[in-house]
Amino acid sequence: MREALRLARKAKERGEVPIGAVVVSDGKIVGRGYNRRTELQLATAHAEMRAIDRACRKLGSWRLEHAEIYVTLEPCPMCMGAILNARIDRVFFGAYEQKGRSLTKELAGANLLNHRTEVVGGVLEAECSALITEFFSEMRARTRKETEKTDE
Repeated sequence: MREALRLARKAKERGEVPIGAVVVSDGKIVGRGYNRRTELQLATAHAEMRAIDRACRKLGSWRLEHAEIYVTLEPCPMCMGAILNARIDRVFFGAYEQKGRSLTKELAGANLLNHRTEVVGGVLEAECSALITEFFSEMRARTRKETEKTDE
């Protein structure tokens, strides 16, 4: 999770929502990713999707059986679908999604694609949550400042 946090900070430096992800297989990181939606103008450029893509390429297979993914924020439904499709065994995430858009546990246990994924939330939760909270606080402050300038 520490590496996922490092990647999330990299995303933040680039003005992206600070989410990072790593795929681990046999104790080694085989895929890394961080959010790049704004930079690439791609709806699917989520941290998890990028990490899964890199892991598949490195391992030469779309099946990531016996792999784990560590992500700083609870996966959205799209990313959870990709995790299930890749047959990843375990998901470890840091911060819980506060907007109620996640179906992580429901999708993981639904036996979709003949596969179930174990989900563990709250890993380094305080650190992961603080990074996201800080990002959005700074963004709101910038927006207020810009609004004040245009009102003058």
